[in-house]
Amino acid sequence: MGGQITPTAAACPGCIAAPADAARPVPKDAQIALSLPGIHCSACIANVEQALNAVPGVQDARVNLTLKRALIKAAPDLRAADLIPVLERVGYEAHELDPGALSATQADKAGRDLLMRLAVAGFASMNVMLLSVSVWSGATDATRDMFHWISAAITLPAIAFSAQPFFENAWSALRVRRLNMDVPIVLAIVLALVTSLWETALSGKHAYFDAALTLTFFLLAGRYLDYRTRAAARSAAEELTALEVPRAIRLRNGAEEEVGVAALKVGDLILVRPGARMPVDGQIVSGRSELDRSLLTGETLPVFAQPGTQVSAGEVNLTGPLTIRATAVGEDTSLHRMADLVAIAESGRSRYTSLADKAAKLYAPGVHILSALSFVGWYLYSGDIRTALNIAAAVLIITCPCALGLAVPAVTTAASGRLFRKGMLIKHATALERLAEVDTVVFDKTGTLTEGTPDLVNLPEIARDDLAIALALAEASAHPLSVALARAARDAGITPADVSDISEVPGFGTEGQHAGQRVRLGRAEWVGAPDGAETTAWLAVGDRAPVAFRFVDSLRPGAAEAVRALRDGGKDVILISGDAPTAVQALADKLGIETWLARALPQDKAAHVQTLTDQGHRVLMVGDGLNDTAALAAAHVSISPASALDAARVASDIVLLGTDLSPIADACRTAEKATKRIRENFRIATIYNVIAVPLAVAGLATPLIAALAMSTSSITVSLNALRLR
Repeated sequence: MGGQITPTAAACPGCIAAPADAARPVPKDAQIALSLPGIHCSACIANVEQALNAVPGVQDARVNLTLKRALIKAAPDLRAADLIPVLERVGYEAHELDPGALSATQADKAGRDLLMRLAVAGFASMNVMLLSVSVWSGATDATRDMFHWISAAITLPAIAFSAQPFFENAWSALRVRRLNMDVPIVLAIVLALVTSLWETALSGKHAYFDAALTLTFFLLAGRYLDYRTRAAARSAAEELTALEVPRAIRLRNGAEEEVGVAALKVGDLILVRPGARMPVDGQIVSGRSELDRSLLTGETLPVFAQPGTQVSAGEVNLTGPLTIRATAVGEDTSLHRMADLVAIAESGRSRYTSLADKAAKLYAPGVHILSALSFVGWYLYSGDIRTALNIAAAVLIITCPCALGLAVPAVTTAASGRLFRKGMLIKHATALERLAEVDTVVFDKTGTLTEGTPDLVNLPEIARDDLAIALALAEASAHPLSVALARAARDAGITPADVSDISEVPGFGTEGQHAGQRVRLGRAEWVGAPDGAETTAWLAVGDRAPVAFRFVDSLRPGAAEAVRALRDGGKDVILISGDAPTAVQALADKLGIETWLARALPQDKAAHVQTLTDQGHRVLMVGDGLNDTAALAAAHVSISPASALDAARVASDIVLLGTDLSPIADACRTAEKATKRIRENFRIATIYNVIAVPLAVAGLATPLIAALAMSTSSITVSLNALRLR
């Protein structure tokens, strides 16, 4: 594969790695929602809430650290625009979200429910096991019967409460005439309880109360581990929808009126002030400015906009007020269509069948057949239904999938811990399995392989007097190149020159007067300089030849190492970007990437990933922007950096917590080892069954043997998983 294929708001690692705080109460009738990408700890929560609650009109404000979101209950006349500057003054970046597009934040009920059932099963099993030890030690007759009845009194309510998830899942499967792993579990538990009660009523020697509880405990442990690996995942389509602007300024008969975006219609005139996002797709009617399209298209530089320029919902207006005529609103906007792409891609990924599910398809019918054959065989041999039922129950108990239930979540938890220490957060339960299958890696450019912010590279070549003039002009503009120039000049110890009458010309640059001469800093054609392929700002002082300030988008740490390690590992590496071909080719040549695609729209990226998938490739997508979100969701597995937009992080399976990209190759190796451990655990479970099943079928599986066998297999599987750490 060679040659060209023809055709950001930051968030700190602590925000991702912090413990979930979804249980924090939020105002039920909150009407303002703010995204807070820069918060990272409990001190941030306190500072933000204190600042918001101090604003007159705010009745209640609550911050959710996991979602990096503030929900505010306020007076009807208070707007998000009134609160954002308050947070900026205390050092926190904030963006408005549409509260109507967000699901209400709810407490982590499912996790707490599983943990509570696990605790009850563990406590009950310890008590019943103490009673069972007395029976195994030789208690007989009335003493043994008393211990069995006490065990029954503890076990029955404990099982009724703790095993509810298995009962519900088994019934859901049987209701549609299919089998899953929970069907043999429920049969084993029920049969163990029935036969144990029968044996206890008849003063029998053996009861399986302890086995039923131990089985429930181990399986709940596996279920809880599995739940924790899934808990971080949220819907990317929801986040994309919430990013749409909730309100807009409509112009009617020359008067401004603020209305909800839902009230806008095609043909309406809308005023978009500097710093605001486009609420709809449209065409500029009046005004000149520059647009930041980096998160939507991946273009590094702001784009000049003037009357006639087409704009899309979600683009940011940088320098001058614009009046646009709406051409698409609501569900017809490009941003909404992107959300639809993500939703479709997410539904496709959900069809992946995990190793555990594949094992369950073979395991469940096999256990049922074996238990039924044992019952029939012993009944025909002995003629005693009690003996036959006891042995059938023993077969179900001793073959029940404790080891299988722990095989995947134990390994996933161990591997996730290892990768977390290396700076990667695994969000999805099957992400490691899918990552182990990857043969092609697709990288986005801006904000992923590169920092996404320009750096001045020729500062030593420029005279200090010119730097001083440029600094004075740059500090009067919020343009990304001006900000980068001002930062570099200040770091070099430059002080601004005395420039008067400074004004910004939207879409072109800034100008002023210095020593009786007009000075300009901006676009090449504006100052009379040659327009080259490089990213350049030009300074014109009077009639002198313009001075060039050259910028580059610097590589992320570890980018070259990651690409090299992935290629050495036998994987194809592709670069896809919305940026210009010159910039994309330069980066591809620098990193040794042979295949690249430039000026790719969001749908182009998703389509290319889908094409690779249709050709039989297993694609890993690494990206950070809105324009990458659909491709992240469409890929076999995906990674986004912590600096990515919320929607991109949500769509990905793995989050890279630091700025260094080098752990990506190590994650692929860890995933391959993890999948190997999972398969080893399945083999351990198989060997355990090969040894234990004949004992059960032969009628030798006493409650003691069953308890020892289940515990040994579960502990062995867990220890094998810990080898990953």
